[in-house]
Amino acid sequence: MARRKDPWTSLAFDSWALGLEASSVIGLRMMKLAAGGAAAQAEAQLMVGEKVAASLTLPMLAMTGQLGASGPAIASGSLAHLRKKVRANRRRLAKG
Repeated sequence: MARRKDPWTSLAFDSWALGLEASSVIGLRMMKLAAGGAAAQAEAQLMVGEKVAASLTLPMLAMTGQLGASGPAIASGSLAHLRKKVRANRRRLAKG
């Protein structure tokens, strides 16, 4: 897909796509947690660990300039970083 010239339009689309993927991860996780047992406990611990890691990693990437230098670049880098994590969770949870 060709990138649009206006970075904010691309960011809007990328944000929308992240939201869709995140909502599917939430649904898959809720089903796993609702089933209970050891798998649910492991998923809950993984979920909390991911949140803590994300709260530390993303700001560090921003502070070191790894997300970009301009506002749109930082926002785009942040979304790309988060989408990788969400996509990996969706794939893992969809397997079963």
